[in-house]
Amino acid sequence: MTEKTATTADVWESPAHRRTVYGVLAVVALAILFDGYDLVIYGAILPTLMADPGQIGHLGAAQAGALGSYALVGVMIGALSAGAVGDRIGRRKIMLGSIAWFSVGMAATSFAQNITTFGILRLLTGLGIGAIVATAGAIIAEFAPAGRRNLFNAVVYSGIPAGGVLASALAMLLRDHIGWRGLFLIGALPLVIVLPYAWYALPESPRWLSSRGRTDEALALCSARGLPINSFIDAPAETSDDAGSDGSGAAGTAAASPTGFAGLVTPAYRLGTLLLGFMSFAGLLLTYGLNTWLPTIMESYGIDAKSSLGFLLVLNGGAIAGGLAASRLADLHGPRVIVACSFLLATSALVAVTLSPPIALMILLVAAAGMGTIGTQVLVYGFVSNYYETGSRAAGVAWCAGFGRLGGILGPVIGGLLVAAGLQAETSFLVFAGVALVGAVITLAVPRSPGLVAQVPDTLIGAGPDGRSDGSRERIETPAADLR
Repeated sequence: MTEKTATTADVWESPAHRRTVYGVLAVVALAILFDGYDLVIYGAILPTLMADPGQIGHLGAAQAGALGSYALVGVMIGALSAGAVGDRIGRRKIMLGSIAWFSVGMAATSFAQNITTFGILRLLTGLGIGAIVATAGAIIAEFAPAGRRNLFNAVVYSGIPAGGVLASALAMLLRDHIGWRGLFLIGALPLVIVLPYAWYALPESPRWLSSRGRTDEALALCSARGLPINSFIDAPAETSDDAGSDGSGAAGTAAASPTGFAGLVTPAYRLGTLLLGFMSFAGLLLTYGLNTWLPTIMESYGIDAKSSLGFLLVLNGGAIAGGLAASRLADLHGPRVIVACSFLLATSALVAVTLSPPIALMILLVAAAGMGTIGTQVLVYGFVSNYYETGSRAAGVAWCAGFGRLGGILGPVIGGLLVAAGLQAETSFLVFAGVALVGAVITLAVPRSPGLVAQVPDTLIGAGPDGRSDGSRERIETPAADLR
């Protein structure tokens, strides 16, 4: 028998296989891109809304912080709801519906005439964003080649800071010409750009179909899309010698394993689930807190309005570069230590900013802060999506996206309270640096994923050209490097 290595599953079986996976990657990345756009566009237009009561009404700093959190309440609800049903109705339906919902919400928000309507529409739009974020990790974990899952997750979730760069750049170029309402209408473009492409390019996950007992559908989908059966369909559990004729024993136990949210709170996963949730809490508090208030904080340093928007671009640009580079290290060495180091990078950079360095060094430090905050959250999603097994994967990502949004809700509120209290900008950065330090400690405490083969799915040794086994089956188990 030819010996298989951990890289066997990381080979494209055919051009159709590669084309299908990259199509899925493109759909999910584009959807996440507009999540990032939504995240940053509010911070980019906030100075305008606060300076001109004629837009949606008089908006003070504390109220602006609360208003920035309304969308995140919707994101939390949407993420948890998607997790509750995503492992039951499938990834494709959730993703298509969420893209449409989010787009309509962005368009509707652009017509808001008062603070109340604006806040309600932001909350409703957040429902779609949350479902997208919660489902994206599960999709990529089930389509990405083994050995590249952290990288593919980083590519997808780097769409969040990439969307932030897009929002910052468009705000700088177009805010004076099309206003904040025009910038929100741009956020509705997925309805006409992404959704039609997603309808064609995003199939249901064969691994999910197989886990729901719909093996015939999974086989047909693999055949139509050129996906190798041995990589995308889990082989049925073998009945042990001790199993009874009624199917009890090892096989029966495996078949009865809890799925969805129930799987997250089993004794084996309980501690990891709790700590992963707080990791995401810290990461999203930093992400949303800085993206909402960085322009305003930088103006307190005497930087003009347009240049302060440029710091949003630097923050998110640093996150893209850092997230992609760190993801490769996470694939090689495991995400735990890489995520912890990334949090520590944010701590150091944010503390250094308070020393009022020269502008060139300030730019570098803000970029490093982006790597360690938004870039860290990119890695967290990859960590989580590979931590759980198929039956609980969407629920696991949804838990972290949903519970983590409590941190996202708190971030803008904390920033608003600090600004409203008239505290110096250095205080805001030190508070955020403390959160990053706590995030690093939590990360190092996350236990290994119990009993999960990290990078390589079940592989059928001796498979023929159609991916079917000749009967000799071996489960490939590799060190769980990506879950350390």
